[in-house]
Formats: sequence, C-alpha cells, structure tokens
Amino acid sequence: MTNRIRYAIAAPKARQAMLQFEEYVEHCGLELSLLRLVQTRASQLNGCSFCLDMHTKDARAEGESEQRLYLLASWREATCYSERERAALEWTEAVTLVADSHVPDEVYERVHTQFTDEELVNLTLAVASINTWNRLNIAFRTPAGNYRPARKGASA
Repeated sequence: MTNRIRYAIAAPKARQAMLQFEEYVEHCGLELSLLRLVQTRASQLNGCSFCLDMHTKDARAEGESEQRLYLLASWREATCYSERERAALEWTEAVTLVADSHVPDEVYERVHTQFTDEELVNLTLAVASINTWNRLNIAFRTPAGNYRPARKGASA
C-alpha cells in the first residue's frame, strides 16, 4: 500500500490540533489501560492497521497482557475484562458504529452505571479521537509496522 498524503506535513496545524485533542484525552482521568483497549477496539472495527500497530505496542509497553489484546475482538465471550472495561468496549462499539444503531438507550444505561457523567463524556471523546485518527490514517494510507513506543519513563 502506498502512502497517499503525509498529512502531518501537508497540514501541520491540523495535526497539532489533533495532538492537543489527544493530549486532553490521555490526561482526562480515565485509566490509560482502558484508553488503550478503546483505541485498539475502535481501530479493529475500522480496520486501521497503523493505529492497531501503535496502540497494541503502546499497551504492551505499558504492561498490558498479550492475552487481553488477542481476545479483544471477542471481548463479550472473554472473562479477562472488568465490568468497567466491558462497558467501555460496548460504548466504543456503539459510538464507532453510530450509523448502525445510533447508540441505543439500553447501551447508554448499562455503560452509565460504570462511568460518571464526566467520565462518559471523556470516554466519548476518546472514541471520537481514535475514530478521527483512524480515518486520517486509512484515507491517506499511512503505512503500519514501524511504530516504536516511547521508552517507559521517557518524557514525551
């Protein structure tokens, strides 16, 4: 696959705006491990190989188990996720696939038992952020496979 546009070079201010959005999401108070599951699951649904490469590598570097990453596509049948993680994954799927079901009330009710109002807004922003990154990387064919996570403890 050939990279169509290097969007970070073509529109650096747009990339900077996305990085600021991502900075908020990364520090909004939700668990980093939960954010990595959300990022990975949305990227699976969207078929974004660049983001899958990035977020699974980041998750592993931050201590996530390979088993939980392997089972993520079938999280409903797997027993290794907490109720909060399961709720976040259900919300991720509903928001990512919003055109299919418009985020049903029963999904909202189940998820809202695990997240405060503020956390649910932040979770929704996390889903929106990864979906935007997925769309940029898929549309412009950003090649996957070369991502290296930052060293643990290194400054960003």
